[in-house]
Amino acid sequence: MWKNVVNFIGCDAEYEEAGIVLYGAPFDSTTSFRPGTRFAGQAVRSDSYGLEIYSPYQNTELTEGAVYDCGDLELAIGDSKAVLAQIEETAGKILDDGKLPFMIGGEHLVTLGAVRAAAERYPDLHIIHFDAHTDLRTDYLGVELSHACVIRRCWEILGDGRIHQFGIRSGEKYEFDWAKSGHTDFHPFVLEGLSDTIREIGGAPVYFTVDLDVLDPSVFPGTGTPEPGGVDFLTLMRAVTEVCERVDLIGCDVNELCPPCDPTGASTAVACKIIREMLIAAVNR
Repeated sequence: MWKNVVNFIGCDAEYEEAGIVLYGAPFDSTTSFRPGTRFAGQAVRSDSYGLEIYSPYQNTELTEGAVYDCGDLELAIGDSKAVLAQIEETAGKILDDGKLPFMIGGEHLVTLGAVRAAAERYPDLHIIHFDAHTDLRTDYLGVELSHACVIRRCWEILGDGRIHQFGIRSGEKYEFDWAKSGHTDFHPFVLEGLSDTIREIGGAPVYFTVDLDVLDPSVFPGTGTPEPGGVDFLTLMRAVTEVCERVDLIGCDVNELCPPCDPTGASTAVACKIIREMLIAAVNR
């Protein structure tokens, strides 16, 4: 793996010793409203130095584990198929080396590349999905590889009963009806029921994808598709910590921070803290 110059705070271990590998996927070519998520990786690395490595919530320092930050991938912007193949190759190498791939998007389509790599190695894979949007469209304006279709593409790999969706509050009626008919484990509007879902998943491997627009825009305005009615910061922080601590986590991502949409930097600060708490919880497993 290549060496990154500017890393997320506390993520400066060498690749060989690391249990977690952080990598960025700066891609937003299918964004349908406000672009700019390709800049998220750079922004969180820079602004992470406003954080401490110590989490008072978990009473642990990030440096108690070994995390390697390899920086942003050099992606073929404009070619979704090539981008997904690059992400799949990267996530696959990290998994094959016995490490946890942790991706910073980018728009949500990038998740599909990482899920393809995970599902190939873990046939019994489950996905836990936090989001404001269903992302279950069959296509978006005729395009099947779109951020609006990413979870539908993941379902085509995993099938019924293995995708668990939380916080959803926006989408086409047919998406809601399709999810509620049993194709996904569907928990709209809130994150309640998460503990029960984790218990039901048991020891199965889990890929965890967090679209930060699950947060209310009053907390997180810096996203391409803000959707009122979301959760607050502490609710999300506790939920992501619970997932990372309790499941057999084999990969994860945080996506849809759009730094240009929030020039105050508050949204980037929120993303940094969520990433720190997820990393520490994953280290503590």
